Amino acid sequence: MPMELSRLSIPFSDEHFFSHPIRCSPSLPSFFPLSLRKSHRALRRRSYCSASNPETLVAGTKTVAVSGKKEEEQGDLKSWMHKHGLPPCKVVLKDRPSHDNTHKPIHYVAASEDLQAGDVAFSVPNSLVVTLERVLGNETIAELLTTNKLSELACLALYLMYEKKQGKKSFWYPYIRELDRQRGRGQLAVESPLLWSESELAYLTGSPTKADVLQRSEGIKREYNELDTVWFMAGSLFQQYPYDIPTEAFSYEIFKQAFVAVQSCVVHLQKVSLARRFALVPLGPPLLTYGSKCKAMLTAVDDAVELVVDRPYKAGDPIVVWCGPQPNSKLLINYGFVDEDNSNDRLVVEAALSTEDPQYQEKRMVAQRNGKLSIQVFHVNVGKEREAVLDMLPYLRLGFLSDPSEMQSVISSQGPVCPISPCMERAVLDQLADYFKTRLAGYPTTLAEDESMLTDDNLNPKKRVATQLVRLEKKMLHACLQATIDFINQLPDHTVSPCPAPYAPTLK
Repeated sequence: MPMELSRLSIPFSDEHFFSHPIRCSPSLPSFFPLSLRKSHRALRRRSYCSASNPETLVAGTKTVAVSGKKEEEQGDLKSWMHKHGLPPCKVVLKDRPSHDNTHKPIHYVAASEDLQAGDVAFSVPNSLVVTLERVLGNETIAELLTTNKLSELACLALYLMYEKKQGKKSFWYPYIRELDRQRGRGQLAVESPLLWSESELAYLTGSPTKADVLQRSEGIKREYNELDTVWFMAGSLFQQYPYDIPTEAFSYEIFKQAFVAVQSCVVHLQKVSLARRFALVPLGPPLLTYGSKCKAMLTAVDDAVELVVDRPYKAGDPIVVWCGPQPNSKLLINYGFVDEDNSNDRLVVEAALSTEDPQYQEKRMVAQRNGKLSIQVFHVNVGKEREAVLDMLPYLRLGFLSDPSEMQSVISSQGPVCPISPCMERAVLDQLADYFKTRLAGYPTTLAEDESMLTDDNLNPKKRVATQLVRLEKKMLHACLQATIDFINQLPDHTVSPCPAPYAPTLK
């Protein structure tokens, strides 16, 4: 059912804001790496911010590490939510140790009583849900996102960054404090590789995910450069904050940190308007545990976002939710973990017809007639590697054709059938086998070495999750290579030399 969010004012009074603009250096949430905080120390010394409450987490003040006792006195996230409208629910917040013992334990949502499939674990009222409608004020401004300059995540991140500057004066302070504690980590692994150092990204050498991380980082930088646009367009919102415009108030590194933290906990609601589809839901991710085989997901209903569980739970069990049909590369980038049993895992193989081929236009027409493009992306789904190879073969055979008369025969026929000679089939299969071998050779370690590495209990957590990813990629590539070799072994004549292919398709 569509979620109808009414416009809800955040309960601030005038006294919650500074009475005049104050030039502030960027504040750094606690989930920011120590090295980054140190790099801004000099800037903080040169800046000065005054605030009525000495413990507000704004620039110019030290981030206050709240002790367990003091945090308990202030009330946890769930207590704050109950105070502001969360109805009785069937979950509690519990602790699990962090990978880094210098960090606070991670909170997670667990069942407070035995649950059965179909039970409503919790229902968060819309007054406690952060959406773009709340941030930008109306759906008209949300159309800014269609310019491909700014995403919902960028706007939500910017909103929380300004709220962070308000410290305890912000209505969202308890929620922001919880995000600080999580440090952008999911329940199962580490920070997104978007926050990894260059040396840590080297763990992903050979994997296309490394290039995806770099590309995503460039996209975040482009969005950062557009932040001032939303500042000017949504002046009615940002006039509440007596700070500089975004790119002056926050460095790129700070924005990137906030963006990744929001990315790790945003919920994509279905059947709602553009301004409501991305939501930050307290008690939602990253407090919930992800599971690719789970079908429970946060859903917009009436004036709330609720979670109906899909399985029985014992009191104390962590609550699991579905993270969508995402391959492990996306799970790692978005949430910092890899699912060893992910049935949605896949690799991508890109094939392209040669534009230098005199028959390129004819081949392009035949490809389109059969639902393919001149540059075609093939998905290799885990467990279906043989099917993926079979799907590629007709396209590659088309690219290998060089005889104009054979090309005319293909054009006049219905379907993707190309004349198959033993030498052409051998050439096609040899190219495919060489391609899979080359991809495997691009990894600095072998599959066996990965298996051995993962038996080390002291393996660096980031290296562990990266090794899990490349190991699963290699297993799929090995399965593709084996399927290709099996097809080669099925050829009737192994003495035939592969046909020359002056305009063979490219694979990458």
